[in-house]
Amino acid sequence: MAKLIDGKRISQEIKDELKAEVAALAQQGKTASLAVVQVGADPASSVYVRNKKNACAYIGIGSESYELPEETTEEELLALIQELNQKEEVHGILVQLPLPAHIDEEKVILAIDPSKDVDGFHPQSAGALMIGSKGFLPCTPAGVIQLMKRSGVEMEGKNCVIVGRSNIVGKPMAMLMLRENATVTVTHSRTKNLKEVCKQADILIVAIGKPKFINEEYVKEGAVVIDVGIHRLEGKKLCGDVDFDAVEPHVSAITPVPGGVGPMTIAMLMDNCVETMR
Repeated sequence: MAKLIDGKRISQEIKDELKAEVAALAQQGKTASLAVVQVGADPASSVYVRNKKNACAYIGIGSESYELPEETTEEELLALIQELNQKEEVHGILVQLPLPAHIDEEKVILAIDPSKDVDGFHPQSAGALMIGSKGFLPCTPAGVIQLMKRSGVEMEGKNCVIVGRSNIVGKPMAMLMLRENATVTVTHSRTKNLKEVCKQADILIVAIGKPKFINEEYVKEGAVVIDVGIHRLEGKKLCGDVDFDAVEPHVSAITPVPGGVGPMTIAMLMDNCVETMR
């Protein structure tokens, strides 16, 4: 029976620690505020934005919400970001992705002041991560590291295989696992013999964006499996990139979907916001 890595519990633990830290920092006169910008009314994005605002309220930092109509132009959005960059009382800026098709996401990410880039997406943040210097960490990969650390998963010297090479998860995940002294292989849609490569993994981190793609044929007996994917199937049931029922009997520890990696992303976003106060 695999150990279930409980993201809900661990994210709550982190938020409680941050709440205490924010209260202590407030005694020193330090405050923080997160500006959350959403363009359009994508239902999933609206849920994420609401969760982020609730998390800010819980740990005791301010939040400002900018809900812009779908037809907002790129110029209007960039002008708002410039305004927020200049606002001293705003310490973190988060633009909810995805953006409508007529807006260039890369331009928007570049426009955010790196000192307020609490998502960790700006090239300056990515560069800092690459060379191991101080900077905001992307929230989902940072959350995966915390999940493993707080669940007693040994990373040093282990073979880690990452399935997926996105800028948001796959690539930064590889850098963070290297920081933990794991030996890292990054795989993707063009990888040959993917099953054989995955079967070498002591730690398999899956962020490929395909529901239930990874089954028991991809995993080594006793491996640790971290599922970053989330998909809504017919009948509204949620699942990840890993076929949980097929894989769970073969592994030593696994994250469920929902309740695994998901809650950690917001916990680590809060950690980045508090980092602006430290």
